[in-house]
Amino acid sequence: MKILSRNQSGAMDSDEKLYAVTLESKNPPAAHGLDEVDLALLAELAGNARITGAALAKRVGVAESTCAKRLQLLRDRGVITGFTTQMDLAALGHPIQAVIAVRLASHNRDHVLRFHDTLTAIPGVLTVFHVAGENDYLLHVAVTSPEQLRDLVLDHINVHPGVRHTETQLVFSVMPGAGIFAGR
Repeated sequence: MKILSRNQSGAMDSDEKLYAVTLESKNPPAAHGLDEVDLALLAELAGNARITGAALAKRVGVAESTCAKRLQLLRDRGVITGFTTQMDLAALGHPIQAVIAVRLASHNRDHVLRFHDTLTAIPGVLTVFHVAGENDYLLHVAVTSPEQLRDLVLDHINVHPGVRHTETQLVFSVMPGAGIFAGR
């Protein structure tokens, strides 16, 4: 597969335009302008983000230079937003995980935006979901003890004047789902 390039003025020459039309007619872009190569790269990375560029290129069937350029373009476009490391939280001294549902009394835009900053700054908060429905937020937290969980709720969430209600649920286990590339 050939990656299209433009000359210094940004224009494609006539041969490239013909190739672009041919490429588009044979392989129409998938969702959000991603083609099959992009989706294949993302599927491989979803399964193993530590794969080397050479191994990734080989698995997808493209040249290493093509692979590197495509990955850079995916980062530049904001499709790839980062890489994470999964850790055993219990081994790090945080054996208790919980999901805390938060309901606000008011939905004034300024209050909500300030509350976002408050939630993301709380020590022990792993993920904040701003959701629709009966609750306004779901927080996934990891703490060292039941007392620390209590203090997190009382000292960091319930003290906020906009909070009407919280409900805490202990997490017994976390299991990854199939993901968006399952069956691909």
